[in-house]
Formats: sequence, C-alpha cells, structure tokens
Amino acid sequence: MPLSIWGALVGACLLISFTPGAGAINTMSNSLTSGFRRAIWGVLGQQAALVVHLAIVAAGLGVLVASSPTAFNVIRYLGAAYLMYLGVRQFVSKPDTSPDAVTSLAREPAWSMFRRGLWVNLLNPKAIVFFLAFIPGFVRPDLPLWSQYLVIGATIVCVDVVVMWFFFALAAKSFKRFTTSESGQRVLGRVFGVLFVGVGVLLAVV
Repeated sequence: MPLSIWGALVGACLLISFTPGAGAINTMSNSLTSGFRRAIWGVLGQQAALVVHLAIVAAGLGVLVASSPTAFNVIRYLGAAYLMYLGVRQFVSKPDTSPDAVTSLAREPAWSMFRRGLWVNLLNPKAIVFFLAFIPGFVRPDLPLWSQYLVIGATIVCVDVVVMWFFFALAAKSFKRFTTSESGQRVLGRVFGVLFVGVGVLLAVV
C-alpha cells in the first residue's frame, strides 16, 4: 500500500475511533470498575469484533448483510437489546464501597471483559455497512488484495487500541475518585447506564 494512501487511512481511522460510541462507553466503564490496565481486555474484545467485521466484508458477505433487511435488522435489534441490557444492569446496580467489593470488581475475569467488548462491537451491523463504504477507498485493485486487507486491518486495530486505551480509558481515570463513595458510584452507574441505553436506542431506531 502506498504511503500516501496509508497516511489517509490512519487519519480516517483516528477520526472514526475518536467518535464516541458504544465501544468508548464500554472502555470507560471498564476503566472505572476494573482499572486502567485491565480495561485493555475489553478493548481487545472490541478489536476482535472489528477483525470479524473486516473478514466479513473481505469475504463478500458484507454485501449480503447490507442488502438483506431481515439479516440487518436481526443483528441490529440484537445489538440494541444487548446494549440496553448492559445499560439497565449498570443503572440499577447497587453502590458498594466495601474493600471486598472493590477487590471483586478489580478481579473481574479478563475473559468476561473480553467477551463483553466483543459483543458490544460485533452486534453492530452498521459497522459492516460502514466498512463496505470505507474500505474500498483504500484498496487498489492492481495490487494483491490480501496484503492490502492485512495492512488495513492492522491499522484499524492499532489505531483503535491506542485511542480506546490511551484516551477513553485514561480519561475515565479522572472520575475514579467518585467510585470511593456510594453517591459517586450511584451517579456514575446511572450516567453510564443511560449512555448504554441511549446508544442502544439509537442503534435500533436510526
């Protein structure tokens, strides 16, 4: 891939990654509950979903999802329901500032965080449609396609990891002090709960 095209790809990826969405909300929530370092597991789960989306588009299956209202809506409503479930669960969660509770939150299994990040991004058919519109602009038909898709996938993942972990997860650290009080936990739980539900509603209706 020519350097000029790759530079444009990096710029586009940065713009997309900095746009707030379910992935950013999930990353900030993980950072608050489990700490900045362990938030990486949720970020990696989100990247796994992006790789799956990219593979679907590269295999030509993305066109089928985009052109089939039934398939698109099934995935869309499942994704919306999952986001709203996460939001309601966080909204009604009871504050607990005991040392045991803090320790248990910090020790949430890495696989649990990874799996949640995977489903947050995977159940978003709009990402597939977006990739269908986004990726062709950076692919040259006169060059080997597999190597170009490999570069595109690696760039998307690397940029998104950097933005999610070193921007959104790091930004959440400034709210960490609120987790030491019950009122602070309640406010944060309701804020992130509303954000998850809001993104789920947008996914369902827009």
